[in-house]
Amino acid sequence: MTVLLKIEHLEVKYGDLIGVADVSLEVPKGSVVALLGSNGAGKTTTLNAIAGIAAVSKGSVTFSGENIAGQPAYAIVRKGLALSPEGWRLFTQQSVENNLMLGATPLGDRGRIPRLLERVYAVFPRLAERRLQRAGTMSGGERQMLAVGRALMSEPQLLLLDEPSLGLAPAIVDTMYDSFAALHKEGLTILLAEQSVDLALEAAEYAYVLQVGRTVLEGPAQTMADNPDVQRIYLGME
Repeated sequence: MTVLLKIEHLEVKYGDLIGVADVSLEVPKGSVVALLGSNGAGKTTTLNAIAGIAAVSKGSVTFSGENIAGQPAYAIVRKGLALSPEGWRLFTQQSVENNLMLGATPLGDRGRIPRLLERVYAVFPRLAERRLQRAGTMSGGERQMLAVGRALMSEPQLLLLDEPSLGLAPAIVDTMYDSFAALHKEGLTILLAEQSVDLALEAAEYAYVLQVGRTVLEGPAQTMADNPDVQRIYLGME
């Protein structure tokens, strides 16, 4: 199977503080891979480094055979990699559709925008109903849909999802994950960072566990789901 993303010995520093010390992982093309870990384990920093938002201190980030470590975010998204960030980071005074249009900024062919809009509205019908509504007036679940939809507007090969279930009602989470499954069925590759172990392992085929900025465990999702060390040791659960 072709490896779309490969990270080797990634290190990210914020001044004297180490956000990520040594993370290595692979994401095969067409797969769903989960990145697990408790709060502060380094999941968000890892995704931000992949997307060019956090500076890479050491190591490599290889996407489609090219080391993209150190490249700016705007250049990376044009290569086919998009991040739906934790906390959404929407333009709250702008409409739903304007937020989506901003996600299409990297596209060279603007003629593809109407088709991409319709695709997002098909995946998230709630956004179609609220296309003229200001993003700041939407519920948390709707904002999460909008953040993912905005990422999809750049037509990525690889979608990075950072804590997509955080703070959402169970029914909304189920809807979100059904949408992710549909996108994966269409052929989209997904790297999913989650604190919810059961949720992530049900959606993924393979998983990595981070602890204090290091990759400490990896394996097929089903194997990880049955491994007591995942919850007891690495995620601090009983």
